[in-house]
Amino acid sequence: MADEIQHLTRAFSGLGGLGVDEPAMVSALAKWRRQPEKLSGFRKSFNGFFKDHGGVIEKCEEEYMLHLAAEFSRLSMEMELIGLLWLCLFTVQNLMVMWAMHPWERDARLAHHVLHQAHPAAIVVEIACTRTAEELLGARKAYQALFHHSLEEDVAYRARDKPYCGLLVGLVSAYRYEGPRVSEETARAEAKALVAAVKSAGHAAAKLVENDDVVRILTTRSKPHLVETFKHYKEIHGRHIEEDLGHEETLREAALCLATPARYFSEVVAAAVSDGADHHAKEALTRVAVTRADVDMDAIRAAYHEQFGGRLEDAVAGKAHGYYRDALLSLVAGGK
Repeated sequence: MADEIQHLTRAFSGLGGLGVDEPAMVSALAKWRRQPEKLSGFRKSFNGFFKDHGGVIEKCEEEYMLHLAAEFSRLSMEMELIGLLWLCLFTVQNLMVMWAMHPWERDARLAHHVLHQAHPAAIVVEIACTRTAEELLGARKAYQALFHHSLEEDVAYRARDKPYCGLLVGLVSAYRYEGPRVSEETARAEAKALVAAVKSAGHAAAKLVENDDVVRILTTRSKPHLVETFKHYKEIHGRHIEEDLGHEETLREAALCLATPARYFSEVVAAAVSDGADHHAKEALTRVAVTRADVDMDAIRAAYHEQFGGRLEDAVAGKAHGYYRDALLSLVAGGK
């Protein structure tokens, strides 16, 4: 393992001051799948890139990220002379830095960027609802260490004028039970409460997202409990709950992320590779590939095939280029 870590460190350090070794980086993506101990060892050994930050994380140094940007820029200008798309190289840089980061730091930086750039709340919902209780707690710790604010207070302040503010604060503050036990009686009763809330709100999305029962159930119940609750909702109401939450996108995203994350991510990726996708949609391709490669990418590929009738790998290969395509496929295909 020491040799592999040293090899990747050299790849990030630049080839004698003449750029970075992208093939070696892409190779590591494939070889290090589901081996977090290797990435941890890489961060601990690469003192120029990562520094211990208050015992919480090995923090990615901004100064070194600027150095990496310059090295990728140097290589991009050389590649442009032979007709390659230089913009893809900057995307490779983003992907590799995100992949190398401590997951808590990565989530903290993603959330901070969204909150301070007036982006839609989807990424914050995604982090709050698809991570384990410990992963979300870790991201909150990293957020405080990096930005000297709590994630909760920044969400509450930045979303203070939005009807979904209470829901979003509750989601990022949650520490859910992760055991298997579910009370069928309670799940059925809460399904009835959700049906009543939906019927009462009608098409008034703001009214539904501010409903006390809706917010309480989505922000406090375990994921297995919510799966059962949504199953009873379908039995009672004859429709999947996300169909009835479509008028309030934040509610729909939360329900999908909590109960059927593979379906949610397959939809995000489909939007990213669609014709006419905007900049934010395209950025999501890197985020999903990096954050889900070692978690549930097999399930995401299956959900994509079921929903859109094609292979996720083919969709990515048809839209991405160069080393960026190779890096994405290393994470998305997973050796398949």
